[in-house]
Amino acid sequence: MGWPDLFRKKSTLAELPPDQAGVRLCRCLSRFDLIVLGVAQIIGAGIFVIAGVGVQVAGPGILLSFLLSGLVALLAALCYAEMAAMQPVAGGAYSYAYAIFGEIFAWIIGWDLILEYGMGAATAAVGWSFYCQEFLREMQVTLPAWTASAALGHPGGLANLPAALIVLLLTLVLILRTRTNALVARILVFLKVGILVLVAGVGMFFVKPENWFPLAPKGTFSLIQGASLVFFAYLGFDVVAVTAEEARNPQRDVPWGIIGSLFICTTLYFAVTLVLVGMAPYDQISPEAPFSKIFKQVGLTWMAGLVSVGALGGITSVLFTLLLAQPRILFAMGRDGLLPPWTARLHPRFQTPHLTTLACGVVVAAAAAFTPIEKLAYLCNIGTLFAFFVVCLGVFILRWTRPEAPRPFRIPAGKMVSLSGALASLALMLSMPWDSWIRLLLWLALGMAIYFGYQARQSRRKKTEGGGQDQEEKTV
Repeated sequence: MGWPDLFRKKSTLAELPPDQAGVRLCRCLSRFDLIVLGVAQIIGAGIFVIAGVGVQVAGPGILLSFLLSGLVALLAALCYAEMAAMQPVAGGAYSYAYAIFGEIFAWIIGWDLILEYGMGAATAAVGWSFYCQEFLREMQVTLPAWTASAALGHPGGLANLPAALIVLLLTLVLILRTRTNALVARILVFLKVGILVLVAGVGMFFVKPENWFPLAPKGTFSLIQGASLVFFAYLGFDVVAVTAEEARNPQRDVPWGIIGSLFICTTLYFAVTLVLVGMAPYDQISPEAPFSKIFKQVGLTWMAGLVSVGALGGITSVLFTLLLAQPRILFAMGRDGLLPPWTARLHPRFQTPHLTTLACGVVVAAAAAFTPIEKLAYLCNIGTLFAFFVVCLGVFILRWTRPEAPRPFRIPAGKMVSLSGALASLALMLSMPWDSWIRLLLWLALGMAIYFGYQARQSRRKKTEGGGQDQEEKTV
């Protein structure tokens, strides 16, 4: 395998070869479905659980951390919207990297996205477990300590069984048709948005403005650290890009899905976080199930139970869409010949990537059962920001190299926005704990070993091109 093969680019807009005609995903998602899928993934563990962990890092300044994270997410979302409209296929950032930078970079991003969605799903599952146990305690049911948390999470814990079980259950549901999955997401979205509106409306009567100050009791840098943590709360709009191949009118609807879902969620986040840090001093806010416990502290036990139900629904939708997206990354890589052929197989009846869905579900369930939530969140965030960095950089490069390329959705001041998005993503990555970087580098090193050792030689595209003849395809 020579250097030209490593940087071979592939047009994701081109028609699939005849031997791949049967592995297209069904176009069945409307604009509203895409917005719902985005909101379904964005609102969940990030606000219901990670917000409580973030308060311990940044104090009341978590409000500014959410705004900073939201700004970075907006810059990246605009870049994703432009790229998704240009390349409406499965794979998201993986497919974009393949067309802009070449095969080796596509592999790196694809491998990174597998980590992002897997660890994001595991984080959501652990958050779901927190609220499930809180709800069960309201019903006078307490799980044995060894089944309630990971061994490194709490003393006496062995495996977080509720987290693992919800992952396996949703994995089975996700084998059904994508349209069925979108309907399930709608129900869960309406539930959790309603609960968040209720939280803000009821909680505002218990806010004490003095709890908002001092804004940064742990120093200014804590606000940036808080932003790098609660950035998890904004993950989700990239899921819309991943499912672009299943949109009915992707060039028009995918940008709406990405930007619309982010705008809705940012508004809700600021409102409920303002209420959360105003209801009690920041050091009295629980890092586990913060909204449920804060209402107990002010004597509204009925709200605590209602929040637990809403949080369960909200986190379930996050977990649902992450488990939906991860197999589609594997599907796109398998269809390009970078993974074994079985990863690109679709269920004969439901037309979903059932084998990769099952495989991802088992691995995510194991991670959720045995890993503490803060480790999962940081690992998911750094992987996501790396993907955002690449997409923003890709948009910046294309604005210089292909200014004439058709852009159904065009970012205003595209060069400045894309460069700012790349630099902001990199800055948040640099603020993360060093052990998150080590885990990311180890994961990428494993991916490179697999690529050079086996997968690169198995590329179906190289075989059909006759053993290395350089017939580079047209890029975007």
